[in-house]
Amino acid sequence: MATLPQARLRALSFWQKMAIGLSAFILFAFAQFGLRGFVDYAHAPLVMHLHGMAMVAWLGLLTTQSLLAGRSGPSSGGLALHRRLGWASAVMVPTMVVLASALCLTALKLHMFPPFFTPAYFLALVHVEAAFFALLVCMAVSRRGQSDWHKRLMIGSTIILMEPALGRLLPMPLIVPWGEWVSMVIQLGVVLLIVRRDRREFGHTHPATMAVAMVVMLSHVIVELLAVTPWWIALATRMAA
Repeated sequence: MATLPQARLRALSFWQKMAIGLSAFILFAFAQFGLRGFVDYAHAPLVMHLHGMAMVAWLGLLTTQSLLAGRSGPSSGGLALHRRLGWASAVMVPTMVVLASALCLTALKLHMFPPFFTPAYFLALVHVEAAFFALLVCMAVSRRGQSDWHKRLMIGSTIILMEPALGRLLPMPLIVPWGEWVSMVIQLGVVLLIVRRDRREFGHTHPATMAVAMVVMLSHVIVELLAVTPWWIALATRMAA
């Protein structure tokens, strides 16, 4: 006989499991990094704490929204609440982008970024990821009336957020300069889970899933290109001065 937790897990949809699993993975990656003593929270700048709180709030909203979307019965009111809460993203997404940028610039000035990253690479990494995260969320909101597009794009935006989490789990000092590509392969592995779901549901890969895969690959390529572009290197050097 199945236990109550097992029964509840089976009752979750694929998309609910993806939202919960990715959120738990990201939170675990940051939590273990801090518990291992790699972050001095007592002397961390205020923007780091604000950024962390915004990230946790966003993952909480994502998980809540996925659970509410599953309660779409006529008497549950879950979908209506899901739509009302969805407008919180109009405030949260720009706030997260601004905080990510502010944290990056502060870290550059205080030389708090990983020593195996160049200033140009770190500047590109944070801003490119923030931009593509916001892009996918905006695309998802614009497609909120098409649930097949909306949920794939929202999960895709969370796959983008996996990169900084992977940076805290993978042995980055040992795999430089391949760390960027290792992270990309892992993220694309998660996209393949959606591809498998698409093929079961539609018999082919959904266009939204292909868009997510392209964004994941493009984000890593742009980061690598910017990191070796002279004008970007000069910009990062000035910011780190």
